Amino acid sequence: MNTFLTERNPFDILVRNFFQDAGAYRPLAESKLPHPLDIYERDNGLGLDIACTGISKEDIEILIEGNIIRVNYDKPQEEDLGEYIHRGIAKRSFNLGWKIDSRFNLSKATADFKNGLLQIIIPFAKGLEPKTLKIS
Repeated sequence: MNTFLTERNPFDILVRNFFQDAGAYRPLAESKLPHPLDIYERDNGLGLDIACTGISKEDIEILIEGNIIRVNYDKPQEEDLGEYIHRGIAKRSFNLGWKIDSRFNLSKATADFKNGLLQIIIPFAKGLEPKTLKIS
């Protein structure tokens, strides 16, 4: 039996899959995320930008439970618009949730909705802001 095909370690599988067309390796650009969003950290804290195209802000629910934030949207029953020629706008329900690190103050989070983009800002907790140390 060929040992090259039977021995499997993480590096062997990664490299083999990378060079095979039918391998399990997929670059991140080809991966489909469940809902379009950006998560970033800036000087004022943590930011979440969530695409909500065609959704009213009154239909979005934001829940904070301890150190978890959830963003929910339940799509209402859609009226029949006939047969689509092309359907590229995803108007589907979503239920997103994240466990937020203790260095952020979730109780002081703010939300804003403009032009189909929901922006949530979670500031740093007092006393836990990032610091720069000088090397002596």
